[in-house]
Amino acid sequence: METRILYRPVGLFELQLIRASDYVRFPPRLPEQPFFYPVLSFEYAEQIARDWNTRDEKSGYIGAVTRFKMPSGYLEQFPEQVVGGLIHRELWIPAEELDSFNRQIIGIIEIVAAYYGEQFDGEREW
Repeated sequence: METRILYRPVGLFELQLIRASDYVRFPPRLPEQPFFYPVLSFEYAEQIARDWNTRDEKSGYIGAVTRFKMPSGYLEQFPEQVVGGLIHRELWIPAEELDSFNRQIIGIIEIVAAYYGEQFDGEREW
């Protein structure tokens, strides 16, 4: 089976929910979030985590990059979206399909980088 590595930049609260799942699933989307957006490169995920999440109160002033593996065949149903420069490639997974998406994750969701904003005042445990 061919696989593909995806990345997801997350803030503190989403990271806590991933940890609560034993690192095997992403949490449901909020009502105002119609899509789940995994990205296709570490560089893009790092840019979001470092430059956006660390300045965002709703992210707890933390940006983390998660990495996970998926079957390539499953992902073919979601066309790649380019939302800026060449590195800004992502998939748009409808929120109602996130449970199915989570069941396709191979192994665990890893934390591969963490960034902390100036306003972060907690423990740097990630």
